[in-house]
Amino acid sequence: MKGGKFLCSFLLLALAFSFASAYDPSPLQDFCVAIDEPKNAVFVNGKFCKNPNLTVAEDFFFSGLNIPRDTANPNGVNVTLLNVDQIAGLNTLGISLARIDYAANGGLNPPHTHPRATEILVVIEGTLYVGFVTSNPNRFISKVLYPGDVFVFPIGLIHFQFNLAKTNAVAFAGLSSQNPGVITIANAVFGPNPPINPAVLAKAFQLDKNIVLELQKKFDQTN
Repeated sequence: MKGGKFLCSFLLLALAFSFASAYDPSPLQDFCVAIDEPKNAVFVNGKFCKNPNLTVAEDFFFSGLNIPRDTANPNGVNVTLLNVDQIAGLNTLGISLARIDYAANGGLNPPHTHPRATEILVVIEGTLYVGFVTSNPNRFISKVLYPGDVFVFPIGLIHFQFNLAKTNAVAFAGLSSQNPGVITIANAVFGPNPPINPAVLAKAFQLDKNIVLELQKKFDQTN
């Protein structure tokens, strides 16, 4: 009987401990290579913390998110991200914010992913065609959004927003990380440094190698 009570108590204690500490914290960097030499180490998953007694209102403040941004670029989009680098008080709070401006008639926030965050988007102006693709099997889920509409993009999934209106569009997005990261698909595939072997991309996308070379030239981020 005593053995049974001990075993039950032990299992309950182990279960409570597993809930408290048996998982890793969500990473806030793309990778972390283990290193034995402390002098070459870096501090990850956040930043060193300011003495709480020295914090001021400006540590939690940003001004000017109401100002329209320039969308004169090939995609016709401008993303103003407020993460821990812009608002120091976001450190360890697991949240960030973005204003997204879209040019009229086709401003596009191109297909991309946030490796460390789910995104919730609210449309303020314009008409946005939005969507994301699920992991295998790849289902495409899309919706046309109007001012006041809200849409969620699950963490890590490829998604986009496209302005269907003849006027500029504006949306705000909340992201569930102080440093969500972004991988824009076209840039990541055709524009990394150094470049991916074009033979690999030609086979993967079933394209002529010359087309791949042209795309790599277009997205070359070293220019």
